[in-house]
Amino acid sequence: MQNYDVAIIGAGIIGLTAALALQNTDLRVVVIDSEPADQPLGQEPELRVSAINLASQNIFCNLGAWQGICEQRLQPYQHMQVWEQDSFAKIDFWASDIQQTHLGSIIENQAIRLGLMQQLKQVANVEIAASAKIANISIGQSESFISLENGNHVSSKLVVGADGANSLVRKVANLPLTFWDYDQIAIVATIETEFAHENVARQVFTPDGPLALLPLYEKNLCSIVWSQRVEKAESLLKLDDRAFNHALSAASDTRLGQVKLVSKRASYPLKMRYCRKWVSDRIVLIGDAAHTIHPLAGQGANLGIADAAALAEVLVELQQQNKDIGLAKNLRSFERWRKSEALQMIAVMESFKRLFSGANPVKKLIRDIGLSATNQLSPLKNDIIKQAVGIEGNLPKLANIDTSLDSAS
Repeated sequence: MQNYDVAIIGAGIIGLTAALALQNTDLRVVVIDSEPADQPLGQEPELRVSAINLASQNIFCNLGAWQGICEQRLQPYQHMQVWEQDSFAKIDFWASDIQQTHLGSIIENQAIRLGLMQQLKQVANVEIAASAKIANISIGQSESFISLENGNHVSSKLVVGADGANSLVRKVANLPLTFWDYDQIAIVATIETEFAHENVARQVFTPDGPLALLPLYEKNLCSIVWSQRVEKAESLLKLDDRAFNHALSAASDTRLGQVKLVSKRASYPLKMRYCRKWVSDRIVLIGDAAHTIHPLAGQGANLGIADAAALAEVLVELQQQNKDIGLAKNLRSFERWRKSEALQMIAVMESFKRLFSGANPVKKLIRDIGLSATNQLSPLKNDIIKQAVGIEGNLPKLANIDTSLDSAS
């Protein structure tokens, strides 16, 4: 039996961030994952990418991981264009409007993991148990017990569920979940564009759902997240590459000229999940284990990264106060804090999705006027983007923005 204070289940971005946020503390930490965490990047871009905002970048900087991430592959963007197809509605966000060098960076998920792992290898109080499948988790009065399929056993005061939307930890704790289907499927792929992306993140709202074109590390490469009604998405997935390229070029209003696939297409159904309880004795949830949201604003990863930093902040405070880090009553402040942030984001995403759904002429006119008017109101527009990039809001201490930070380049 190996004994720890904190056992983090899941070595994705969120789990590794939580572990690194506990570096150089008196807490003994283990991260358990069924897959290897440090697989190198291939020559082709990974299909899963994240739009990392300034708050998340600052967390990675303060944890000593940002340089390692930059040594992988990433693309900062200074400008964001949002518009509605077949309409005059549009809005533009510029980093210079909020006195920043960039709004965020598009980074492959595996590149982030590699940067975090590089820093974790220098940390004495954190161990990584990779390629370790969990056979059983049982919760005792003063500690939890984790049995691994390789015959090893782990005990810990607290189990952190950072194991994604289908969380085993959430199921073991029997924590209640609210969810609904967005009735959309997201198609992800890498494309080559006729025109250079010019470090601009683009999103167009179509009648069947939003299409995001996210700039990658080469000037004519973009990652797409094309969220469409189920029937439309299924028909797009059945198209051959040439027909798909044509449909994608049309959906993007050829802003980047003609586009073509340079990867396979992957897809996944979009669902909202919100766990009504994030803590019980010896258990706490963070990231997608606690909440999943629509990808239309690219905030899912940032929400989870903030969860990880906030949890570490609370655990360190509890340890300094000689309080039991595994008792639910001692973790309520974390739960209230992050549940409030998640609920606000879920509400905003649902409002946007409903506002831009369908082609009803009256509804379309209202959103056209509203979006265009907002584009002309600099204070309101800047408030929106400051919240999105993480300059304002109820942020963890690790996310404090240092305005002297240089651009990601």
